[in-house]
Amino acid sequence: MRYLAVLPILAVLLAPLSSAQVPVFKFDKAKSEIGFNVKASVPISGKFDKWDATMIFTSPDVKTGVLDIKAQAASVDTGSGMKDGKLKSKDFFDAENNPYITFHSDKIVQTSPNTFDIPGTFTIRGVTKPQTLSLTVSGIGTGEGDIKGILAFDRKDYGMNSGIPFIKIADRVEVEVNLHGKRISGPPMNVKP
Repeated sequence: MRYLAVLPILAVLLAPLSSAQVPVFKFDKAKSEIGFNVKASVPISGKFDKWDATMIFTSPDVKTGVLDIKAQAASVDTGSGMKDGKLKSKDFFDAENNPYITFHSDKIVQTSPNTFDIPGTFTIRGVTKPQTLSLTVSGIGTGEGDIKGILAFDRKDYGMNSGIPFIKIADRVEVEVNLHGKRISGPPMNVKP
């Protein structure tokens, strides 16, 4: 009989944290953008029109955060139909066979009061490799702010060995992440000053 009285207490102790106990953030797509930049003889930069990003925490400790970014490769927009077509082709994104470009973080490492390194896995054209997204965050402690960062990679590591006729393209590609986020519930984050 005494064991039955203990069951409700155990259920509460063993229950997962509710969303009220962990920070929950939402990104405002109207104020956010996922883009890229490549040095070339003719500038190549653009953005993805269709993407999604989530950041989930299991506690207020910033280290517990998991960032997921998923962009539709075919939604690339450089402002040039010719460049977009080339980037969607098998030589670059291979959007028909590999529709998504993704980043999934393993952890978050605070490197200064407002900068963070986020190591994880980056996948483009079906090739997955470890990469680090370096971020600067504004508005820490206010519950709302901007997350800006760059993930740089060598395109040839992902099988993008071709060029574009009459355009010299660098190997280094920078993925630019500009997200505007707001804490919609839960406690503030524990961030080192």
